[in-house]
Amino acid sequence: MPGAPPVHLTPALLTIGYEGTTLAHVLDALTAAGTQHLLDVRAIPQSRKPGFSKRLLAASLAEVDIGYTHLRGLGTPKPGRDAARRGDIAGMHRIYATQLDTPEAHADLAHALSIAATQRACLLCFERDHTHCHRDIVARLMCDAASPAVTHLHAVMHLTAALP
Repeated sequence: MPGAPPVHLTPALLTIGYEGTTLAHVLDALTAAGTQHLLDVRAIPQSRKPGFSKRLLAASLAEVDIGYTHLRGLGTPKPGRDAARRGDIAGMHRIYATQLDTPEAHADLAHALSIAATQRACLLCFERDHTHCHRDIVARLMCDAASPAVTHLHAVMHLTAALP
């Protein structure tokens, strides 16, 4: 954000996607990484995956002492989500660049930076692979403004074999 005073984020900015995993595994990854605040960068904070809709997610995070903020302005508009689903990552990036020029996106980016300046924050979206997700763009913007490192978390499901 040109003209904004420099902000320094606490240790590192984290990101995580919940595709192909469960809420329990995401919570485990967040707590293991020392997350203090989850920044939900989905345009629509609803999910067919159990536990990932806004209210239930916020309540589950509160149980493990992690704050929650939904930043709608940093979400990808429907045409961008459609492009990502088709595998058109370059198209999603072009569409998302337009979203980032909106006043709502500027305000939400500033809000995200203010939270991350005092708490270990993690950006959340659906896609497992951060390189196919707009949260990677948001993370880079935040890092450009605040110079932290970015760590991309992965919620891993551990399978155990049933004993005979």
